[in-house]
Amino acid sequence: MNKLKAIIVGAGHRARYYASYAQQHPDKLEIVGVADPNELRRKDVSEDYNLSEDQCFKDAQELALKPKYADFIINGTMDHQHVPTSLSLMEAGYDILLEKPFATNVDEMWKIIEASKKYNRKIMVCHVLRYAPFYIEIRKRILNNEIGEIINIQTGEHVSYHHMAVGFVRGKWKRKDECYSSMLMAKSCHDLDLIAWMKSGIPPRSVSSFGGLMQFKPAKAPNGAGTNCLIDCRIESDCFYSARKHYIDHPDRWKMYVWSNLEHKKNPTLAQKIKSLKDPDNPYGKCVWRSGNDVVDHQSVLIDFEDGSTATHNMIGGTSRPMRKIHIIGTQGEIQGVFEDNRFVINHIDPRPGCEYSEEIVDLNVSGDMTGAFGGHGGGDLRLVEDCMKFIQGGKPSISCTHIEDSVNGHLIGFCADKSMEEKRIIEVN
Repeated sequence: MNKLKAIIVGAGHRARYYASYAQQHPDKLEIVGVADPNELRRKDVSEDYNLSEDQCFKDAQELALKPKYADFIINGTMDHQHVPTSLSLMEAGYDILLEKPFATNVDEMWKIIEASKKYNRKIMVCHVLRYAPFYIEIRKRILNNEIGEIINIQTGEHVSYHHMAVGFVRGKWKRKDECYSSMLMAKSCHDLDLIAWMKSGIPPRSVSSFGGLMQFKPAKAPNGAGTNCLIDCRIESDCFYSARKHYIDHPDRWKMYVWSNLEHKKNPTLAQKIKSLKDPDNPYGKCVWRSGNDVVDHQSVLIDFEDGSTATHNMIGGTSRPMRKIHIIGTQGEIQGVFEDNRFVINHIDPRPGCEYSEEIVDLNVSGDMTGAFGGHGGGDLRLVEDCMKFIQGGKPSISCTHIEDSVNGHLIGFCADKSMEEKRIIEVN
């Protein structure tokens, strides 16, 4: 693989993490530019990668006006910015590693796909879980026909109480009219993609979904709850969702979101953080029951595929621990496991006398460090970047390859699920 050059567009946490591949493998990747409206973030990236002023841009449009000087873009802008930024950058000649969801509605989805064909650009979507060893190994077993033809897939994502609060109650994805993505698409886009991936391109036929905002709304606020955890809440010391407990007692867990208004300070003090949470304009100090959020806190999806098989996905926010689980039932056996455990079980039908089924335990933890060297999401993050670079250079796509057209079915399921939930009817996938 030849050394490539990349430009960061949208210098948030995700894009900068993907770009860190260049720091670990400077012989394979070089970061040669950044585009972001936030001057502090541009400065940070320029210092990290020794960029000059003419390699720093205020936005994708300004970058697109300059003659192409890199091999691809790492696009980590917010969800509703993915399509407009990518269109101008494709026209400027760039291939793109694009954060998910790659669009916020069906019309946008087809618009960017048609543009990729028009300009003959390669776009890979950041479905990082496809690159986690846990899901790769399950996919290999499916491709080897170890459980026969798939009858049903059951997936679930339990979004922990602190993740739910920081992202979908207090944070950037709390209102659809602000972020333009539903919680299902922002959070469980990965899971819907995994279902579509396991189905080997067989398209969904119809989708039904139920869900809603059950817990995090004013009517459910406990007696004594205030509007700001550190100012007027009488139950803060006993509340599971206290901003003090989430962001002061755990100052680094969600620092890339919570302390964004302190980015101008290299090492903000505890006093400065507490003062920040008391600021009425800081959403992370607000009561979770009075944060003005409107996205769901739970949603269930039922999918009917063209071959007659079915699948379900359950997304539940506010759980005690984070968890992704999968159960695939085939005509000859089944695979079941929990992502965070990094192990799964394969059961096969065994009709022999005295038997019922056989069991094989696949424990990826015993194979050494399967994840650490390749970053978060179970080791998927930087494996994705490495595969993207191979793909851009014309290499054979891996079994995990997330070319944008391979991501269509998962996105369609999500868009149809949200429409089904809102309109309370089954949606036919066109």
